[in-house]
Amino acid sequence: MAGLIRRSDIDEVRSRTNLADIVGDYVTLMSAGVGSMKGLCPFHDERSPSFHVRPQVGFYHCFGCGEGGDVFTFLQKMDHVTFAEAVERLAGRLGYALHYEEGGQVSDQGNRSRILAANAAAEEFFREQLSTPDAEPARSFLGSRGFDPAAAERFSVGFAPASFDALGTHLRGRGFTQEELLASGLLGQGERNTYDRFRGRLVWPIKDTTGQTLGFGARKLLETDQGPKYLNTPETPVYHKSQVLYGLDLAKREIAREKRVVVVEGYTDVMACHLAGVTTAVATCGTAFGGDHIKVIRRIMGDTANADTTQLGEVVFTFDPDEAGQKAASRAFIEEQRFAAQTYVAVAPEGLDPCDLRLERGDDAVRHLVSSRKPMYEFMVRRQLDRFDLETVEGRVSALRAAAPIVADIRDQALSIGYERSVAGWIGIEPREVGRAVHAARQQAARTPRESAPVRSSGGEGPGGIAAGDAAAARGESEAPTIGIAQLPTDPVTRLEQELLMALLQHPGEVPIETARTALQTTFSQPALATVRDALLVALEHYGTPDWVRKVSDEAPTAFGPLVTQLAIAPLPIRDGHVATYCRGVTVSLIERDLLRRKTELLGALQRMDSAQDPDRYRALQQQMVDIETERRRVRGD
Repeated sequence: MAGLIRRSDIDEVRSRTNLADIVGDYVTLMSAGVGSMKGLCPFHDERSPSFHVRPQVGFYHCFGCGEGGDVFTFLQKMDHVTFAEAVERLAGRLGYALHYEEGGQVSDQGNRSRILAANAAAEEFFREQLSTPDAEPARSFLGSRGFDPAAAERFSVGFAPASFDALGTHLRGRGFTQEELLASGLLGQGERNTYDRFRGRLVWPIKDTTGQTLGFGARKLLETDQGPKYLNTPETPVYHKSQVLYGLDLAKREIAREKRVVVVEGYTDVMACHLAGVTTAVATCGTAFGGDHIKVIRRIMGDTANADTTQLGEVVFTFDPDEAGQKAASRAFIEEQRFAAQTYVAVAPEGLDPCDLRLERGDDAVRHLVSSRKPMYEFMVRRQLDRFDLETVEGRVSALRAAAPIVADIRDQALSIGYERSVAGWIGIEPREVGRAVHAARQQAARTPRESAPVRSSGGEGPGGIAAGDAAAARGESEAPTIGIAQLPTDPVTRLEQELLMALLQHPGEVPIETARTALQTTFSQPALATVRDALLVALEHYGTPDWVRKVSDEAPTAFGPLVTQLAIAPLPIRDGHVATYCRGVTVSLIERDLLRRKTELLGALQRMDSAQDPDRYRALQQQMVDIETERRRVRGD
């Protein structure tokens, strides 16, 4: 029986792992104040970042959909792995040797991890085969496309032998079972036996943003191959073609830095662009560019709706001029409004794709192709106008009717007006005529909304734009009542109590433990915050340790766990980085508030008393008032 990972090892891996580094493999993060980072949530579609990460605390939380947790939770939800697999993956990343209870080793690491391991072994096998004599057709093809051995190595290109069982035999010898190889899509099931899915083909590994190989794309090389020109891994537990982009593992950092992505149509186009210096190029894998691809790109780009117009990113599509390319352009245009970024189209002269362009005219031509891109709206309008004879009245009227819905779809009013003038010039009619046609098209669109409506900020919605509770129900989960920051009142008293808890959870090093204890022993007026306050007091022995927040969360009632996480992650209103000043300020304010309350109560008691009847009690109350005032001055530092 497989042993459990020791708790001390789990804690050690967690403490050694920087949460921001792990999340950064999937989401582009930006500063959100002292010790806090934010980005677009990977768990639901949004246009403004509500996903917050606090590396020092080791927790993340999305204030849009409510998802939150630690680094293990993040990997479990992003990559659909078990808790043990998440720990093992991070331990491997750190080079940390795990120990197991009962002296055992984990014998079954889960179907997903075995598939990933099989893919990694297959990639190694394919790459080794590229140097064999049988791979001459593959090397010849690469050379004909302008790729030398160094380029093949850079993109991990390999060769699948023209054999029905070479790969399967090799991987079974490495300890993989037939069931695992079938689940990975590396083998297919025939009537009697299994067979290698990729045979006699040039092979590209398709990787996720962390560099793990999810599947493969393979091009036909031999005349005897009766299969399709390109063959991809089928849908598997790790490979979903609508969610992967070839080259994203190589391009993600430049995409985040430049806030630009270039979407091309093939593996060789990605290679050509990167070798030419366009290192933000990616390609879809056997499917049209769609909504799931957009979600991935937007997270990497940090594509937010509230970004300054000078900081908007760019999405550049390259399309072939043939019918398939035109259809691809139309599909991309339908999805265009899902981006806050500006979208462009780049079409090479004479219909050359980036690979052919580089081969015929060099690297400069590829770079020029991208730099000379045209706005998506201009491209689509001109494409419509090209269908008509603008020398005739009938042609101009038909062209206007075809172009008006495109201009009506432009979100930016100033840009829309500008296009109305441009269309008027291109067609040769009065701008007011175009304006009327666009207005009519806009009214028509309002009556019959487009199916692929833009994805707006979901605010308090969950994945897929449904309410968080509905999302939980859709997943078959019970909806336990929970408390969050959004449910708290916004009055000044509640805000002060909230900010004290946030300061102590996030920056315990700035407030001495005895001062923190004094602040936490004051009276809290907000019941939910008082419950969290009690959890802090119970866990105070762990104050300032790496497990501080976790211990508080463990002590809080289950329904209050999300509130603890949110308080530990939500940005504090700290100006100019004066963390210590801020933390001391809220702590002193709360203690002072409680002292003032106690002083007011004593003053009332004194006013109700007759000093002659009970002089000793009267003097005792007076002394208490003096002591409270002394304490107030001490706390304030007077």
